[in-house]
Amino acid sequence: MLMSQSAKSNFSAQHVFFYETEIGAITISENNGEIVSLCFLNSRPPRTNIGYTESEVLREAHAQLKAYLKGQLREFSLPLAPCGTEFQISVWKALCEIPYGATVSYKDIAVAVNNPKAFRAVGNANNRNPIPVFIPCHRVIASDGKLAGYGGGIKIKEKLLRLEGVKF
Repeated sequence: MLMSQSAKSNFSAQHVFFYETEIGAITISENNGEIVSLCFLNSRPPRTNIGYTESEVLREAHAQLKAYLKGQLREFSLPLAPCGTEFQISVWKALCEIPYGATVSYKDIAVAVNNPKAFRAVGNANNRNPIPVFIPCHRVIASDGKLAGYGGGIKIKEKLLRLEGVKF
């Protein structure tokens, strides 16, 4: 998984496409050959892809996501360019270092980004992760082992962790 140095630039997407997946309807967005977002659509499945374009990068991201959700892929190899602050980018890079099937606490990530008291800020950065799953924020749990919030909902977080063999 490659995270672009241009990650601080403003969000814009050249290509956006809707996909139905085992975790529900999502959109994946790409700009200049780099993934910039993955959005859960929850209970609002798209009606159409008219006006949206699928690029080769989006096709590859979807293929890798499908393989991951089938248990056939453990590590993504996609060009990622999330837009965020310097602190958020450092947190998201630390999230990418969490191995498949492992979980860490918000405090663990705060320590990893050399700011051990910033666990609440880490939670905030986690909440603002624009590319969930590819940047595995679902692998971060509370210090007491409980599952904390997730943009796609706790049920999706549970599903992703169970897929990876995490017991909780």
